[in-house]
Amino acid sequence: MRYLLVEDNRELADAVVNRLALDGHAVDHAASLAEAQEWLAVASYDLILLDVMLPDGDGRAFLEKSRAHLETPVIVLTARSQVSDRVGALDQGADDYITKPFDFSELEARCRAVLRRRGGSARNQIALGAALFDPLAGTLSHGGTAVELRNREIRLLEVFARHPGQILSKAQIMDRLFVQDAGITENAIEVYVGRLRRRIEGMGVRIETVRGLGYRMETGAT
Repeated sequence: MRYLLVEDNRELADAVVNRLALDGHAVDHAASLAEAQEWLAVASYDLILLDVMLPDGDGRAFLEKSRAHLETPVIVLTARSQVSDRVGALDQGADDYITKPFDFSELEARCRAVLRRRGGSARNQIALGAALFDPLAGTLSHGGTAVELRNREIRLLEVFARHPGQILSKAQIMDRLFVQDAGITENAIEVYVGRLRRRIEGMGVRIETVRGLGYRMETGAT
């Protein structure tokens, strides 16, 4: 998953970015609404975490104005605990809110819940051949047995699982897995794909190389 965090408190922003990165998510950080606009102009996101009080404006007003063309789910981060403030954020287009200070486990749970709702599933499980994959819980099972995956492998599998049969270029995969200044090369994508292929071998799902174009996930005989 790729997230955009809009938060001007650097200490909090660093903590959120580092925590979400532990789960394999790529998180871009904007310290103002202007920076957020710049990120949104060049990248697509699975989820936006939006602070209310920012140096150049109110995050809620930005959200309300952007909702006409912005379909990405948004969780509002707010220090305001009044019911009217929370109701206002939801009415202005937020999918959820969380009150500062918050526990990171609650933030992660709210992210998963919002993404499940947007995915139209109570549990968000995806059948991959003979395996069952839950990208939000980060689990893969085959024959009733849990398959151990590293966080980056989970996120790579999620990229393929959400685009079955579609050719994905190395650049597209990099965009979903890493922030723009991560310094990751396309050779690294080949390494990650190779590792994931070994993990899912024998599960009735495979990742094919489409020469000159990228990779494609297919289900069926391996």
